Amino acid sequence: MSSSSEPVHLNNHHRNTLRQLFQHPAGHNIEWHAVVSLLAAVGTVDERKDGKLAVTVGSETEFLDPPADKDIDTQMVVDLRRMLDSAGYGIEGGDINAPEQKD
Repeated sequence: MSSSSEPVHLNNHHRNTLRQLFQHPAGHNIEWHAVVSLLAAVGTVDERKDGKLAVTVGSETEFLDPPADKDIDTQMVVDLRRMLDSAGYGIEGGDINAPEQKD
């Protein structure tokens, strides 16, 4: 059993992206490819024929439009915070919270 509060399946890049998403005020330099990588690590990501991504984290599925630029906008940050928080991911006191892994 590890004493670390960080989830084992998230690498440093994923943890940094998660911190950026929950940073206040919302960050404006969060890259789309980093977000997709994080979402794939914590859930499932499927590209649809219409170009949207079907993302399932926990029991929630969202359909995300890739941004025109390389960075996501503030509304997507808000939506992702809600989705990740409801699945048990979040930042508290600077530490990453993640759902307990079941063996």
